[in-house]
Amino acid sequence: MEIDYKTEQNLAVITWNMTSSPMNVLNDTSIPEFEAALQKAFDDTDVKGIVITSAKPEFIAGADLKMILSNQDKDPREMLEVSMRLNRLFRRMETNGKPLVAAINGTVLGGGYEVCLACHHRLALDTPKTKIGLPEVKLGLLPGGGGTQRLPRMIGMETALPLLLEGRDVTPQEALKLGLIDGLAATTQELMQAAKAWIEANPAPLKPWDQVNKKSGKIEALDNFQVPGGSVQSDTGRRLFGIATAQVMEKTKGNYPAPRAILSCVYEGLQVNIERAIEIEAQYFVQVARSKEAGNLIRTMFLGLNSANKGASRPKNSEKTDVKKVGILGAGLMGAGIAYVSALAGIEVILKDVSLEAAEKGKEYSGKLLEKAVGRGSMSPAKATDILKLITPTSHAADLEGCELIVEAVFENREVKAQVIGESEVYLAPNGVFGSNTSTLPITGLAELAQNPESFIGIHFFSPVDKMSLVELIMGKKTSDYALAVAIDYVRKIRKTPIVVNDARGFYTTRCFMTFATEGMELLKDGVDPVLIENAAKQAGMPVGPLAVTDEVALDLVHKIAAQAIADGALNETDTSYQLSKTFVNLGRSGRKSRAGFYEYPENAGKFLWPGLSDLYPVAAEQPSMDEIKKRLIYRQALEAARCYEEGVIRTRLDADLGSILAWGFPAYTGGALSFIEFIGSDTFVAECDRLADTYGERFRPGVWLHTQAENGQGLDLAT
Repeated sequence: MEIDYKTEQNLAVITWNMTSSPMNVLNDTSIPEFEAALQKAFDDTDVKGIVITSAKPEFIAGADLKMILSNQDKDPREMLEVSMRLNRLFRRMETNGKPLVAAINGTVLGGGYEVCLACHHRLALDTPKTKIGLPEVKLGLLPGGGGTQRLPRMIGMETALPLLLEGRDVTPQEALKLGLIDGLAATTQELMQAAKAWIEANPAPLKPWDQVNKKSGKIEALDNFQVPGGSVQSDTGRRLFGIATAQVMEKTKGNYPAPRAILSCVYEGLQVNIERAIEIEAQYFVQVARSKEAGNLIRTMFLGLNSANKGASRPKNSEKTDVKKVGILGAGLMGAGIAYVSALAGIEVILKDVSLEAAEKGKEYSGKLLEKAVGRGSMSPAKATDILKLITPTSHAADLEGCELIVEAVFENREVKAQVIGESEVYLAPNGVFGSNTSTLPITGLAELAQNPESFIGIHFFSPVDKMSLVELIMGKKTSDYALAVAIDYVRKIRKTPIVVNDARGFYTTRCFMTFATEGMELLKDGVDPVLIENAAKQAGMPVGPLAVTDEVALDLVHKIAAQAIADGALNETDTSYQLSKTFVNLGRSGRKSRAGFYEYPENAGKFLWPGLSDLYPVAAEQPSMDEIKKRLIYRQALEAARCYEEGVIRTRLDADLGSILAWGFPAYTGGALSFIEFIGSDTFVAECDRLADTYGERFRPGVWLHTQAENGQGLDLAT
């Protein structure tokens, strides 16, 4: 049984306690059991009220997303009936005549919170870890159990719309202020007592949008319900929907169907009674739930992300490891960030730089971040002090003695890295692992500088480390499974998402990201208006344009990386990224850090494209279409991801897709850089790449593997 049922005096207590799932979820098993338990309470004349709660630390985590995926290919009418069955159950909860109280003892999200919305009263345990909300939009969905209808009817459109469109969850304290719940309790016992007391005081509750039919005595939908704060057709409603529509289009560029569908649900639904409104919501829910965008987001950003965070790429036969002391070489922005996230996870950190002053400056970075956390109220001063104590700044390599993991985060220079590897590796604990935070230099070559190449691995963080969730782990030719296990266990301990790739120049993320930056430069060189270049990238779903992001990375760094690749015989001097970055470096325009790059960065104003660009790269009289520019930018990245898979650099579709989204912002609605090929259709993708190659150059030419995949017509044959 997934749902426990018992009666206490004149009350029925329905307790969610799923054994088939680690969390309580709405699925094909739990929903019928929940329905049966409710019906049992409805039919029992001795039962005067119903309390719904959970035997687990969380209440209900939401709908089982695997269930939604499994229904994507079914007849839409079948999915609509499944949705309406749940909605009919929720309406019976509202109109059965007996009071229902949700005793929320932990996190409740999505469909779980919609269960609560269908109750007459909502009480929550006041714990900071509890989250309450409707996050469906983040996965390409909309609340399909009446959430888009009941929430604005409860708290008004002005408060409800941001919660629905952003998918933001809130703490119990904030939920109470916003009106998402009706009361708080300090303990589970008080929570249940309060629920029972409310039922006793409210034997015949009625939702504001319902009425009692005077003839039949039955509860039915009210046709002239007044939405708190103003109706859709009021001045407030017209203002809200005008602003919300503009904001949604600005944020999503029309690439995500769910936010637009949510607006339509609220706009149309609030102009009819609750019964008709729920039918409208269900129809929109089926539309978005069947979309490729929703399927991609669920597969990659929920199921895939959870799998990676649980260690999907970890060697199966390696025993669990636990890094308790880590050494960080280099206290610059990257090293300081690694030190911070390590200390935050309770790991002792030795932060080494060439001078004690430089190392202490690196520790100050953590101090400032902790001060902000205390100021926000998310951390106590005592805890912040304890975390900061875990970081020991030093200029002496001997202080690294006993570290189970050492991570070098020094300059992208082979000689400098050779020096720090040589002076520090000897201080590793037995079975210790050495990690290099390089973004371009091949790990196999760096491992040759170490005494134990089997214990050498690439650990590529992204800046700023405290905000970026991905860590790319790079296997050298001699890297052992044990070293990989240690690295993955460490990454999971610091609450980051690991992906694993094989060694190559630029690995996976840098190599693919640079195609985005370089194609922006190619477009500029071809005479495409830089405004069009930047806007096309954002319209396609990239967070920023290629010229802006290159400024952030720094043009002098791009030049150094290209120069090193030329020196190593991996690149030709005619390469566009080398030539353009060289030109800008010679002009003293190295990017944002110098307040001059492709953009100008005035001190007290926003950035703008450098007017001198048109002198260096005159804008052509005839400009390509926005669609053509988008294709050049996005297809180029996806094609490079496919090459990485074909060459064995990337090992699984999941690592490729997650890496592309989390590392450099590849559009999430596509599912990621490899899934994008199936999103478009592999045959269409290959044909377009061949056309682009004929028009703009061989960098767009697909290889034999991709052509073969397109010919089989069944999607990509990939390791998951």
